Amino acid sequence: MSRRYEEVEFGEDLPPLAVDTGIENVRRFTDAAGMSFGRFNDHEAARKEGLPGAIVPGIMSQGLLAALIHRWAPGCRIERIDTVFRAPVLVDQPAECHGVVTEKDDANRRVEIDLTLRNDAGETRVFGTATVRL
Repeated sequence: MSRRYEEVEFGEDLPPLAVDTGIENVRRFTDAAGMSFGRFNDHEAARKEGLPGAIVPGIMSQGLLAALIHRWAPGCRIERIDTVFRAPVLVDQPAECHGVVTEKDDANRRVEIDLTLRNDAGETRVFGTATVRL
């Protein structure tokens, strides 16, 4: 069921989305995207590059944030999504996506959403904004 613009409230929190950052899920993503770099799908190879372990690709993190939006408003159109990668999202560490409606544009039936992807320690690893038409 699609979410209607009239149902959205300024300041509304999107229901959090626990995301699968397990190595098998990341491998499926990187294989499909043709991104078979060790830093994404091999903890030891990532450590050799100076990372604490394998990391979730940035584009996958952005896709997880888009999934949060589509779960909240099926059928919506994400017109723009912009992200800042503050720190790596580590593979095999629990993570959760969050969003909050920060603006409503009545004339165009669009909302602005602030987005965050946090690890299980509550640290924001990725943040950004999205413009969504309902």
